[in-house]
Amino acid sequence: MKVLIMSDSHGLTHEISMIAERHKQEVAAMIHCGDSELERNDPHMTQFFAVRGNCDYDSAYPNDIVESIAGKRFFLTHGHLYNINMTLMNLSYKGDETGADIICFGHSHAAGSELIDGKLFINPGSIRQPRGRKEKTYAILNIGNDQLEIIFYDLEGKIVDELRNAYRME
Repeated sequence: MKVLIMSDSHGLTHEISMIAERHKQEVAAMIHCGDSELERNDPHMTQFFAVRGNCDYDSAYPNDIVESIAGKRFFLTHGHLYNINMTLMNLSYKGDETGADIICFGHSHAAGSELIDGKLFINPGSIRQPRGRKEKTYAILNIGNDQLEIIFYDLEGKIVDELRNAYRME
């Protein structure tokens, strides 16, 4: 089962629609980790589990979401409320508190994934203003029986190989 994850689109609409349309037949769920800068009821956002970022002013977005998808417990947040630019420790504690297997966040615009203390942390990067690399990125998580594979894509839908990872979950 696959889950699309994006963040930090900062007002883009065409790109959100293009990515969602490209992958809608292959994914079971779509996540936006905040800073869309769109209203929660905007047609581009209604298909996403979406949280409120520091640049989102619509209070209809929750700060955090805990959701079960494909047998895994996801904790979704933007990250600014957990000081993620300095440490993932606060986010890790919140993950423990919520029983999360997978923690999705944005805010830093830096794409990457990491398995820490049995929890998978995913930052899909930004489809508008990436940091640390030139590609504007989003990610697709493939949830297998005992393995999670995370694949990052650029806006054109090309795989960014050096960010690709597979993790064994216990």
